[in-house]
Amino acid sequence: MNRIDVHQHLIPPSYADALREHGLTAPGGRALPEWSAEGARALMTQAGIAAAVLSVSTPGTTFLADPAQAAALARALNDDTAALAHADPDRFGFLATLAMPDVDAAATEAERALDDLGADGVVLLGNAAGTYLGEEGQDALFQVLDRRAAVAFVHPADLPAPAVPGVPPFAADFLLDTTRAAFLLVRNGIRRRYPNIRFILSHAGGFVPYAAHRMALAIVNDTGRSPLDILDDFAGFYFDTALSAGAATLPSLLAFAEPGHVLYGSDWPFAPEPAVHYFNAGLDTFSGCDDTTRRNIQRDNALALFPKFGDAAPTPEPPLLTRARAALRHQLFRSVAKAMARR
Repeated sequence: MNRIDVHQHLIPPSYADALREHGLTAPGGRALPEWSAEGARALMTQAGIAAAVLSVSTPGTTFLADPAQAAALARALNDDTAALAHADPDRFGFLATLAMPDVDAAATEAERALDDLGADGVVLLGNAAGTYLGEEGQDALFQVLDRRAAVAFVHPADLPAPAVPGVPPFAADFLLDTTRAAFLLVRNGIRRRYPNIRFILSHAGGFVPYAAHRMALAIVNDTGRSPLDILDDFAGFYFDTALSAGAATLPSLLAFAEPGHVLYGSDWPFAPEPAVHYFNAGLDTFSGCDDTTRRNIQRDNALALFPKFGDAAPTPEPPLLTRARAALRHQLFRSVAKAMARR
């Protein structure tokens, strides 16, 4: 396979040192893994990954209380990552780190990274020090991203609440964090006001594909918006398969997401190599999609967002099937809405 990995992380040594200095040896509940560009290339060869879009994972820059220090760290990370990507452009792209929740600093760095450094997009945490993506007051950043039709990769962070003993944040809390951010991006109209931003939700969207109808009802009650528009906003996100390519997850994800919006992700190095191979096998052997759909997920769908990695375009789904999928989604919602109204 020539997979394009939209969810692969890097941990530069200077960044790892900074995390350890602040006592962050296990972000998300997993011990900070070792990383090197050579290790990334070796993993990619073993896992059939032709190219990877690199991003810094949680906690990003949020562990620095001083906004100026956080912005400086984001700039340094982006300069270093851009140098790596430019040195090996056929293998690596990168998503710029932004010093949220400082919206003005994030907007300034997004503009610099996209325009001057050639970033392939930005990475945004579900919440940054307790401020959720999609809350009011973030328009300055979204305007920068929308004008550039940027890719915005939404990665979860620790919830702004104490961890539950015995439940590592990456196992369950991360999924809720992504879902909360997606909910606000839809509920607060950001998906509609900034339609050019291509948002990718990590880990199959958290709970989004499985709870979208329930969340849509809540948004209808709160805002009075069209329920069908709300569902379309949720289905119009992009979703990666990192740690999620299983026989129980893929059918729901493929039934819900818009055609061409499911992308391959490995989550290495936070997902160790055996886990990468395990979920690759799950996608390779999943009987619910044909070879064309599987190829689109693993490579061709990503080319619509990151065309620099190849010339092929995704094979479009037949228009009749696209319309049938949307009609089924709308029919299901109407059934749920009627049932709720009878209560």
